[in-house]
Amino acid sequence: MPLSEPTTSPRAPASRGSVVISVDAMGGDRGPAAVVAGIAESADKNPDIRFIVHGPRAELERMIARRSGLAARCDIRDAQGVVTMGDKPSQVLRKGEGTSMWSTVESVRNGEATVAVSCGNTGALMALSMLRLRKLPGVNRPAIACLWPSRNPQGFNVMLDVGADIRADAQDLLTYALMGASYARNGLGLARPRVGLLNVGTEEHKGRAELKQAHELIGPAAQVANFDYIGFVEGGDLPSARVDVIVTDGFTGNVALKTGEGTAKLIADFLKDAFGNSVMSKFAALLAMTSLKRLQKRIDPRRVNGGVFLGLNGTVVKSHGSADATGVSAAIKLAFQLAQSGFQDRLAARVAQSLGPEAGGELISKGAS
Repeated sequence: MPLSEPTTSPRAPASRGSVVISVDAMGGDRGPAAVVAGIAESADKNPDIRFIVHGPRAELERMIARRSGLAARCDIRDAQGVVTMGDKPSQVLRKGEGTSMWSTVESVRNGEATVAVSCGNTGALMALSMLRLRKLPGVNRPAIACLWPSRNPQGFNVMLDVGADIRADAQDLLTYALMGASYARNGLGLARPRVGLLNVGTEEHKGRAELKQAHELIGPAAQVANFDYIGFVEGGDLPSARVDVIVTDGFTGNVALKTGEGTAKLIADFLKDAFGNSVMSKFAALLAMTSLKRLQKRIDPRRVNGGVFLGLNGTVVKSHGSADATGVSAAIKLAFQLAQSGFQDRLAARVAQSLGPEAGGELISKGAS
């Protein structure tokens, strides 16, 4: 297994103004049919996306050929192996070279594509991404950032880390703040994001030692990094309009994410049961159909499907394992938006501004976004 790695961010070659996205067609719960359907949906919506699709060639050729005009926009890379949800990351690192996931990340590493998208095993995808793309200089622990539905005008808040690493010290949390602000600026179009540090209370004396230390580091960094630091936030602020970026460790973030997803599904089930309870309830549901569809769309987790791996020499979007065509299309849309904004180069420039822990994470330049 070759271990020589790039030291700069891979860049996709220009292709008639198109953005090239590398897609893992295998590994999701619904199989390659859902992934190809999501690719087709994205292709219909945006003519500027081209795809490198990874998986068994014969199977993918049949599926793609059924979609009018899709074959001309897809480069199929034969990869017979599949990383399953039950595979351990260590096994994939040792034996995963022939898999669709490995091939997907490799296309970004080689500069053929700008962003990789996969519905597969999160732990394996992060491990492979770290091995093949390597971490950005100055990043100790990469993070997974997700979009959280909120009351803000943009409709979403950014939260990180949501599961890349269960640990995070003060310097890691500072790096997350920098990366999260860059993501909000380039992914959500916020000129000056508001960043909060998740804690058990907003008072400065509360929280673990590393949170208090991170609080002391993030405040001074905010001005030169062009974001507003609002201090500690609580769980109730995750969907609020008080903050745009929520910084936390991967353990806390992942628990919050899974709780939010479960709550959204519970509310949807309760509404369905309530409006189907009687003839009058069904009639009321018919009268409220427009409002109910708007609510369903607002809380539909498929619309915000896609966690972004931050802190690597390349952009990777992790789609939910159970994503259908709509979810896959949403993840591809996010990948396209980040690629178009030049997000990877901007993120690398922002992280490069932070010095080592011995310098207290002080930033030295104002040039990056």
